Amino acid sequence: MFSRLTRPRAIAVCALPVAALLATAVFAPLPFSVAQPGMTANVLGENKGAEVITISGAPARDTRGQLRMTTIEATSPDTRVSLPDVIDSWFRTDQAVMPRDAVYPNGDSVKEIERHNEEQMKESQDAATQAALGYLGLNAKDVKVSLKLADVGGPSAGLLFSLGIIDKLDGDGSGGDLTGGRVIAGTGTIAEDGTIGAVGGVALKTQAARRDGASVFLVPKAECGDARAELPKGLRLVPVTTLKSTVSSLVALETGKGSVPSC
Repeated sequence: MFSRLTRPRAIAVCALPVAALLATAVFAPLPFSVAQPGMTANVLGENKGAEVITISGAPARDTRGQLRMTTIEATSPDTRVSLPDVIDSWFRTDQAVMPRDAVYPNGDSVKEIERHNEEQMKESQDAATQAALGYLGLNAKDVKVSLKLADVGGPSAGLLFSLGIIDKLDGDGSGGDLTGGRVIAGTGTIAEDGTIGAVGGVALKTQAARRDGASVFLVPKAECGDARAELPKGLRLVPVTTLKSTVSSLVALETGKGSVPSC
């Protein structure tokens, strides 16, 4: 036998499961990561007490200026990100909410992800070395390049590694520095043939770059729109597609001769 509920009591009873569902939704973990501007490192100098680029088999130049690779810091893959975290980050310019599988390979453990990122970094370093030496017309059998960057994984420093090797070996090709003495930052993957690829997180990386003194930021051309979205004041964007055209843009920027592309 069932008793009949009055309308107010019926609404109250029905509201209980709705409230429970809302509470569950608010505090349930979501498939997102929260990212913010990370560390930057000058590939022409030292990082954590060790030279980032070491060259043997060819004379290395003393360089001025800086070439800073940039990173983002994201919540670890096992961090629980809830709806309040997402809402809070949505309204902040120094944080971004990103799909977790865009930051970390989906379904992998923390150790597997770390190993994957280390492998990507090693592959990126090898490609960066081949691209730089190929650009300079040097043989990898004669010139040995060692790249060391502690606590950083992934392929997005490839472009900056290549530019650092070129600056240490050849500068601007006319006795000057590729940087023109500036603090130049950037991001981008690189293939052995010098093709530059997109990376993601560029709006946060521009903030990290400006924070650490950069006045120029090299960005894969396909990501110009993202880079402009939260562009810090005083930071100039230079779109890049290949290693050769990037060097040409930096030389033009240094000498004031020739055109420098913009986003």
